Amino acid sequence: MNPLARLVFPALRWHARTGFAHEHAKIEQTLALGVGGYILFGGTADAARAIMRRIRAAQPHPLLFAADLERGPAQQFAGLTHLPPPGALGFVGRPDLTARCGEITAREARSVGLDWVYAPVADLDLEPDNPIIQTRSFGDDPVVVGLHVSAWIRAAEAAGIVSTAKHYPGHGRTTTDSHETLPLVDAPLVELQASDLEPFAAAVAAGTRSVMTAHVAYPQWDPSGLPASLSAPMLRYLRQQLGFDGVIVTDALIMEGVLEGRGPGGAAVAALAAGNDVLLYPNDPAAVIRALDEASGKALDRSRLDDALARVARMAEGAQGAPAQAPDLAEDARFADALADMALHTLRGESLSLAAPLGVTIVDDDVGGPYRVGRRDLFARRLADVGITVRRRGATTPARGSRVVLVYAEPLSWKGRAWLGTRSLTTLRREAPGAALIVLFGHPRLASQIPGTAPILCAWHGQPLMQYAAARWVVGRLR
Repeated sequence: MNPLARLVFPALRWHARTGFAHEHAKIEQTLALGVGGYILFGGTADAARAIMRRIRAAQPHPLLFAADLERGPAQQFAGLTHLPPPGALGFVGRPDLTARCGEITAREARSVGLDWVYAPVADLDLEPDNPIIQTRSFGDDPVVVGLHVSAWIRAAEAAGIVSTAKHYPGHGRTTTDSHETLPLVDAPLVELQASDLEPFAAAVAAGTRSVMTAHVAYPQWDPSGLPASLSAPMLRYLRQQLGFDGVIVTDALIMEGVLEGRGPGGAAVAALAAGNDVLLYPNDPAAVIRALDEASGKALDRSRLDDALARVARMAEGAQGAPAQAPDLAEDARFADALADMALHTLRGESLSLAAPLGVTIVDDDVGGPYRVGRRDLFARRLADVGITVRRRGATTPARGSRVVLVYAEPLSWKGRAWLGTRSLTTLRREAPGAALIVLFGHPRLASQIPGTAPILCAWHGQPLMQYAAARWVVGRLR
């Protein structure tokens, strides 16, 4: 085993056909290398729990298991609880309820074996053309976002999980996706200090144990043009001015914002040299570890490596607490449903008249990307469950009853745009004028692109939680 491998955290992805079985060779290889842990994507709660137990049993040193859980544990693991996206929580405006979301996320995450969650998002929703943040942010006011970030972190850390404020020093001003390219933010440090950096200062004060860096360049701060994840001045600011003493983790090392022109090995070496401690999600862990070994004592100062290793070891030791108690999933689901109901609101249209049967048209702005989108039939299924006739409709309005248009538009990696695409707009020009209701599973600002005068219900995100909440809202208004 190479000790430097402790700084490398590969990804394990669940597939519907194979579960985690297709990852067994990778697991054996990376355990032999001595990696410090893994980031998990997808699967059921039982499958995730089983694979983490198996890996821990085979590894002599403490491991850290992490996952992206911005919208609750069910964002990755079926059988756990979905929670509204941060944008919806910011709209509700109750940091105490956001704290409950942090506590539920931590408790359920620990129940399956996770130690570390990559949440909350501390970015500001400042740029309408931003393709990747949108509803992932608590809002555009740095003070308000700081309150929600702090509340989430305090509750999650108190429940025993390692939280992560991301994406330092702020991804909210970008107009491109760092998965595809290196975004540039042309704002001076003094402007960032008054806005983007405020939620990160609040996160540090709240006790977050990790901060994730952004693959975004801020040339007025660091004239080298390097992304923040490779910028020594920006990471020194995090340590010295913001006083952060925990683990700094890169955003995924599969993203072009950091790989372009340097490859995975070069990016990993540069990230550690700049001040990161954990190298997250490289596609070729063995190549990255070789690059670190070759750079040790040269491009990578030995004291910098020792510091990173010590920080990761302290986090791993601190995460090995008492086993988590089984969560009350039924109670967590009741809370989530009530919170989702609070987040629903109309964006236009004072009067609404709905009658069954319902004709439902789906406008899915998220198809065609590298990842499969979630199920889009849950709204209609929930209505059918309570005896309401639902027909999938095209342009034809039902002879009687009402037509509802569902618009799905989520911020997705590699989607590359913030606004509705051409195909969606074409469909909406045909469908929206004759609709009785439009349900927007996306950012409220997208309502400006929807033609006609039909009432628009903002449901924030196409996750099951919000589809079911929208269905309940419709049931309550059917005459």
